[in-house]
Amino acid sequence: MRNFSLTSSEGVCTELGARIRALRLTKNVTQQELAHMTQSSLSSIHRAEGGGHMTLDLFVRVAQSLHAIDGFESLLIQNFQSIADIEAQSQKATRQRARAPKLQKSPKADA
Repeated sequence: MRNFSLTSSEGVCTELGARIRALRLTKNVTQQELAHMTQSSLSSIHRAEGGGHMTLDLFVRVAQSLHAIDGFESLLIQNFQSIADIEAQSQKATRQRARAPKLQKSPKADA
């Protein structure tokens, strides 16, 4: 498995496309069948597998169709180690907007 933390976004997309293709072939599903299962076009599936270029909606539909959606359960979830961690997180100050820069006073001209 490839380490995504050191990979460009384009590299991640390409890798995800390759994984979709590999999973589809493992399940003996053609691109046309996958397009039908996801209610998308054949060209959309081809683009997704070729370079990972797809919408998030299509990505989810492909994962559901290939029965690979279970891996999404832990995606983007912040893991807490203890109740104290949860309490500390909830007690953090709410994010505020940035303050406007202070205007510098102009020196008064002597008359």
